[in-house]
This record gives sequence, structure tokens and C-alpha cells, in this order.
Amino acid sequence: MRCPSCGHLEDRVVDSREAQDGHATRRRRECSGCGRRFTTYERVEESLPVVVKKDGRREAFDRRKIVEGLRRACQKRPVSEERIEGLASEVERRVHELGEREVSASAVGELVMERLKALDPVAYVRFASVYRAFRDVGDFTAEVEGLTGKR
Repeated sequence: MRCPSCGHLEDRVVDSREAQDGHATRRRRECSGCGRRFTTYERVEESLPVVVKKDGRREAFDRRKIVEGLRRACQKRPVSEERIEGLASEVERRVHELGEREVSASAVGELVMERLKALDPVAYVRFASVYRAFRDVGDFTAEVEGLTGKR
């Protein structure tokens, strides 16, 4: 494993434990080069479906894209990295459970939004504004009114 601080390739595992309800192994490592510690997660590699984009392009399911989108939506919100990772894992598991070879990007987005709405309403509106490409304040207002039940 390459050290994120100095790039050295040798390290030793200091601690290992189960993470994310047994779906991953969390390892604390210490770099042999600089002595800094860092954390890695190991997951079983499963064959996930191909995501079909709006324009018809197909690309491999990428959990990192979900995590990055969630981080942006949850920026400056009281949502821990652990909750973001958990939500991404939940979406990934749900996509895998569908058992399909292909899944639409919109289906993945809806799964994310469904769970994000329960986690943090402000982050949900942020994510929805990008995902649904809000064009003006009216779109925001309609989404917030739907969220608060004023429709």
C-alpha cells in the first residue's frame, strides 16, 4: 500500500477490525518510510452493474462518485464521514441486490436522494439541485415545499 504522505510502498498493519457491519475490514497501517499512520478499508470485490447515463454512455459503477457527491452535498453540515460512507455502502449494496447487469444513472441518483433526505434535508436539497439540474429559484422552492409538506 502506498503511503499517502511520502509515497513509500512498505508499511506494517498496526490494527485490523471489522467495519461497516462486516462488509469491510478497516486496517491501521504505519509507513516504514516516514512512520506516519493511515487507515485503509478492504472490501470484497463484487461484480456491480454497468451504469447507463442519460446520454446512453455506459460506465462501470463507481462508489467513489457517490461518496464525492455526498461529500459536496454535506459540506459544512453536521454529517460525519462515517455516515457518508455508510450511505454510500447502503446504495452500493442496494444496486448489487437489484441483480441487473445494467442500471440507469437516474435509479442510482434516486437511491442516493431517498436516503439523503432522511439523513440531512439541507444536504438533500443541495444534492437534488445538482442531480435534477434546478434552473431557477422556483425549482428550489418547489423541492423545499415538497420536503416540508407545504405542497
